[in-house]
Amino acid sequence: MSTRYSKYLPGFIFLCDLLLLNIAGYSANYIEFSTYRPQNQSAVFILVVNAVWIFTSFLSQSFKVRRPLLLKDNFNRFMLTLIYHLLIVFGFLYFFKLYEVSRVMLIITYIIFFGLVVIHRSFLFLSLDFIRRKGYNHRKIIIVGDEKIAKRLIHSFSDHPEYGYDLADFISEDQILKMPENEIVEVLFSKRPDEIFICYKQLNDDLLKNLIRLGDIHFIKIKVVSDLMLSNSFATLVNYHNVPVLHLTSNQELPLKIRLIKRGFDIMFSSLVLIGGSPVFIILYFITRFTSKGPAFYKQERIGLNEKPFHIYKFRSMWIDAEKHGPQLSSDHDPRITSWGRIMRKSRLDELPQFWNVFKGEMSIVGPRPERQYFIERILEHTPTYRKLLRVKPGITSIGQVHYGYAENVEQMRERMRYDLVYLQNVSLNSDLNIILKTLRVVVQGKGK
Repeated sequence: MSTRYSKYLPGFIFLCDLLLLNIAGYSANYIEFSTYRPQNQSAVFILVVNAVWIFTSFLSQSFKVRRPLLLKDNFNRFMLTLIYHLLIVFGFLYFFKLYEVSRVMLIITYIIFFGLVVIHRSFLFLSLDFIRRKGYNHRKIIIVGDEKIAKRLIHSFSDHPEYGYDLADFISEDQILKMPENEIVEVLFSKRPDEIFICYKQLNDDLLKNLIRLGDIHFIKIKVVSDLMLSNSFATLVNYHNVPVLHLTSNQELPLKIRLIKRGFDIMFSSLVLIGGSPVFIILYFITRFTSKGPAFYKQERIGLNEKPFHIYKFRSMWIDAEKHGPQLSSDHDPRITSWGRIMRKSRLDELPQFWNVFKGEMSIVGPRPERQYFIERILEHTPTYRKLLRVKPGITSIGQVHYGYAENVEQMRERMRYDLVYLQNVSLNSDLNIILKTLRVVVQGKGK
C-alpha cells in the first residue's frame, strides 16, 4: 500500500510544537504561582513566546521532516530555533522593560518545552520508522542511468525500508539515450513517480538538463547520485556559479549551527549548575578547605581549542605541592590524593568548578578532555592524529571519559583518544545528551577515580 500523508506532517509538527510551548508556559506559571491563570506580566510573556516561536519556526523550518529520517538533524534545527527564540524573547523583555516577568518561570518554561519536544520528536520518528517499515507512507521512485550505481542505491533502499521508497522502474543510460524526448516523458511520467534518481558517470549533459526541466514542470523531485563512494570522509557541496564541487576531508569541521547549538546549550546548562548548585559549591568549599591544608580551589594550565592555553578549575583533591617533581598522572592508589579528595574524585564532584570554564567559553559540557602541553607532546610523538582533538573545544566529560575513564599513562591516553575521535564524526546535541546521561550514571555509581 502506498498511502501518502507526509504533506500533512509539517503542519502537524508545527501545531504540536506550539501546543507543547503553551503547555510548558502554563505549567511553569502553575509551578511558580500555584495557578494556571497568568499572573502579573506572565500573560504578556506567554503571548510573546508564542508570537516569536511562530516567527522563528517559519524562519528555520524546524517543523519540516526530510527523507531519510535523521533525528539528530531535526534536533539540531530545533535547538537552533530554540536559541534564536530565547535570544529574541530576552531582547524583547529587556527592550520593553518587562522586568516583572518571573525569571524562574522563564527558565522552567524552556526546560519543560525542551523536554516535551525531545519526547515528541523521538516518538514521532520511531512511529514514522515503524509505519514505513510496514509499507505505508512510501514514495514511488524511478532510477535512471548507470546500472552499477543504481544497484548500490537499490541495495541501500532495501537495507533501510524506513526510508520509505518503492522502486517503480529502472531505465538504463543506454536505453534512455536511444529514446526521443517525447518517449522519455511518456515512460517516466506514466509511472507517476514522486522522485527520480539520476545515477550518472557520463550522462549526457543536455539530457540531464532536460530531465531536471521536466521534473520542475511536473513537480517531481530530481535527485542526482554520483559514482563517488565515501567511507570515513566528510563532504560539503560548494556551488561555484554553475559548477557543483564536493569538498572532501577526513576532518569534520563543525558547522556554524552546531557550534551555536552547543554554545547555547553550554550557557544554559552551566548557568543552571552554577546558580542551582551554589549550595553544593559552598559545602564542598568548606569541607575541602578544612579537611586538608591549602586552598579549596585548584587551577592548572591546559591546552584548549586551537592549542590555546587556559586555566582549568577544580576543587583541590591532592595535597599541596603534589607535582613538585614534575607533571604526573593520577592512579587508583595515588598517595598524593587526600581522603576527602578521593571521595570527590569517585563522584567527580571535584570537577564542578569547570562549569565556570564552560560559562566563560573555554570549555564545553561535552568534548575531548583537555590535557597539559607536556603530555600532548608525548602523545603526538606516537599518534599525530591527536591534533584533530585540538580543533574542537575541550569538555568536562567525553565519550572517552565515559567508556574508558581516567588515564594513568600516555599509552592509556592514546587508547582513550580513539573514543574521542569517534565522537568527532558524530557531533550533535543528541550524542551530547547521551554522553551527559552516561556521565550522570558514572557519578551516581561512584565509578570515577
